[in-house]
Amino acid sequence: MITATPRPAPQSHALLAPTPSVRPARKEDAAALAELSQPFARSGALRERPVSLYATRAADFLVTRAPGGPLDGCVGLRVHPGAPGDGRGPVGVLYNFCVAGHRQGHGVGAGLLRAALTVARAQSLGALFTATTGGGGLFLRYGFAPTTARLAPPSWAASLDPRRDARILRRIL
Repeated sequence: MITATPRPAPQSHALLAPTPSVRPARKEDAAALAELSQPFARSGALRERPVSLYATRAADFLVTRAPGGPLDGCVGLRVHPGAPGDGRGPVGVLYNFCVAGHRQGHGVGAGLLRAALTVARAQSLGALFTATTGGGGLFLRYGFAPTTARLAPPSWAASLDPRRDARILRRIL
């Protein structure tokens, strides 16, 4: 009989770091959402949105924060109905995805994206779309792939500013 001493599985730093909790945003988070998003809007990575829009669309957002601290990250998930007669059901669009600079690289974005995927599946969405002016590495690691505006929800695709040269990504759910 041959026996071996079990070895613990290798662990990465991301697995050892505490996972921030993600929760739905509330209307009272509107000012904090605007504040978190402001540096990204100034850099051109996000569209400028007024606090009133964050308040009106608070139900779209998932947020995370360290206990007692400011918001560390957020992502909006907007549902778009399928076009009549196209045979496709509703899809979602992820927007205003941002993580505070001091929290980037600590799993906050990955936690938000996993939560958004869970919500999208719970709502029986057929796909998720997003547009990014960056490399989109996080999205690509989570199964998103480049696509065309033609496959995206028409109202959302029409709202994209061509001057931003955003890349459209899609993940089938």
